[in-house]
Formats: sequence, C-alpha cells, structure tokens
Amino acid sequence: MITEVIKANDIHKVDPVFGQLSFDNHEQIVFCNDKDTGLKAIIGIHNTVLGPALGGTRMWQYSSEWDALNDVLRLSRGMTFKSAITGLNLGGGKAVIIGDAKTQKTPELMKKFGEFVHSLSGRYITAEDVGMATSDMDLVRTVTPYVTGISESLGGAGNPSPITAYGVFMGMKAAAKYKFGSDVLEDKIIFVEGIGNVGEALVEHLTNEGAKVFIADISQERLEEVRDKYGAVIYGGNNLYLEEMDIYAPCALGATINDSTINQIKAKIIAGAANNQLADEQKHGLMLKERGIVYAPDFLINAGGIINVYAELENYGKQEIIRKTENIFNTTLEILQYAEKNQITTHQAAFNVAQTRIDAKKKEINS
Repeated sequence: MITEVIKANDIHKVDPVFGQLSFDNHEQIVFCNDKDTGLKAIIGIHNTVLGPALGGTRMWQYSSEWDALNDVLRLSRGMTFKSAITGLNLGGGKAVIIGDAKTQKTPELMKKFGEFVHSLSGRYITAEDVGMATSDMDLVRTVTPYVTGISESLGGAGNPSPITAYGVFMGMKAAAKYKFGSDVLEDKIIFVEGIGNVGEALVEHLTNEGAKVFIADISQERLEEVRDKYGAVIYGGNNLYLEEMDIYAPCALGATINDSTINQIKAKIIAGAANNQLADEQKHGLMLKERGIVYAPDFLINAGGIINVYAELENYGKQEIIRKTENIFNTTLEILQYAEKNQITTHQAAFNVAQTRIDAKKKEINS
C-alpha cells in the first residue's frame, strides 16, 4: 500500500500539469501565490487562436489543489469552444482562486489577483464566475484593464448572470422545439438544480412562461427566497434524477451527468447553465444519445454571459447583446439537427462546429 502511494506521488511530481487527464494542449498555466494576502490561484489559458483568452474567475474551497487544477483545465477548455461556436473572436481561459469566498475574499486579495492577470499583458481577460460579484471585478479593474463584467456605472456591461440565463432559456426552448415539436414550455415539468444568480433568473423566465418549476439547492434560505418570489416548488425528495420530468436544468457545478446518475435520470431534455455537465464527454454523451435524451451542449447554451462581457471589448450595446443571445436558439436547433443527420452525439456536433472555426483561423494565420 505504501509503495502504491509513493508511486502515485512520484507520477504527480513528474507530470504535474501535462500528465493531467484534463490537459488538452493548453497553451499556458499560471500558478499565482501571495503570502501577504493568502492568494492561491491558477490561471488556465487553453487556446488563443481566435483572440485573447476570456473567462471568469471562480473562487471555491476545493478539497485539494489537484481538484482546483483539474477544474481550471476543464473550464478554460470549455471557454475556447464556447467562444468559437458563438462566433466571438476570443480564445478560452479561466481562473480559480482556492478559498472560501464568504470568509477569505478581501479587497487586497482581489487586487493582488488583478496584478497577476495584468502580468499576462492581455493574453487572459478575466470576468466574474462562482463566488465573485461585479464589485470584485471593479476592484480588479483598479489594477488592470484586462477585466470585463464591471459595473455599468463604470462603463461596463454589468452582471452577466441575467443574460446567461436568457441564453439557457433560448437553448432550452430550441431543445423543446426539436424534441416536442413546439418551443412552448407552458405546463412542462422542469427541475432547476442550483439557484444562484443564473438559476434564479432562469426560474423567472420559466415561471413567466407557465412551466411547472421545481427547484433544488444546498441553501434552504435561497430555495425559500426563490419560491416566495416566483412560486416555484421546492423539491423535497432524496433523488431528483428519479423524478418524472420533461427537462432537467443543471445550474450549479458540473459533472452531474455521471456514472451514478445517467441511468436514473428520467428527463427527456437536459439543458442547463452549469459548465462541464457531462463527467465524461464521450461516454456519457453517447449514453444520453442511446437513451433518446436530448442534451443541449452546455458550452453552447450558457454562452450568454460571455456575449454580455464581450460587448465591453467590442463596444456594442444591450440591443446587440440580446440579438446575439437570442441567436442561441437557432444555433442550438442547427446543432441538434446536425447531430441527428450525422448520427453523432450533440456534444460532438457542437465540438465539431467550434473546432472547424478554430482550425480555419489557424490555417489563415499560418498561410
């Protein structure tokens, strides 16, 4: 047993990044450490062929630094394909700060993180993610221009969560159109798991359309707050995957479609805001296809947020933000039809379209 542990540790020491399963030819991984503020962060730059790597900063109390590294690798890769499939001239990047956002986040820590972002000279542009707020991005802006999602009063596009939710709503309606023949969600049973800023905004859209919305979250306080505002039903069972539903919307952390849940889930459609919903993209994407469950690729339908912050770089207004976000409906429908025509998973279909755009740009650069 001791020998096995030593061997495992030796492997990690030899291959700290390049040997990670989630490493996918990332261009650059930056480890950030500052003793005075307690900052421990990792910035992942996956691909900059289409433009600078843009992606949010997540602050989370990871169980280990390896989990943090794995998360930033997966998330930054997802941002590459999110921007590519949405038609934005951006690459993929992401950052994670290791720690409890409620107790360990300080103005000094955020400014120090901003200094690390600035040291990359624009190769990586940050924005808000889990554990972050617009006010945090405003602090980062005091030390670097390479940040988006700042307050509207400072000339920014503001909180991207409502636009992210609207994009998910558009993608969900497209999946319903494909599966049920109509994009009307009235009376559809929809489970929203994760009631953060995006989850709540999605619940608002769904209840306004007359869907029967059930909500689940680790915070009872949030559940009661959202129930009282929108009339959603708090799920009181032990395993929502076994419940009869039309649509499952994962809006918390990723990998909820995994070996233990995939054979239980009764949803006809999976469409949510969470990143990396499939624990294993190939295996679980294929299993969903075989079960006839329509999966709206997460990096496609949750792209509203990056459309919103991209507006700060391209100087387009709210009207254009809404137009681009509403186009997620058309793109989702096209991807689902493309997958069916070519007998591949919807995830693979979305990946193919995104990769084709990246490859074309790379060829143009190298010619």
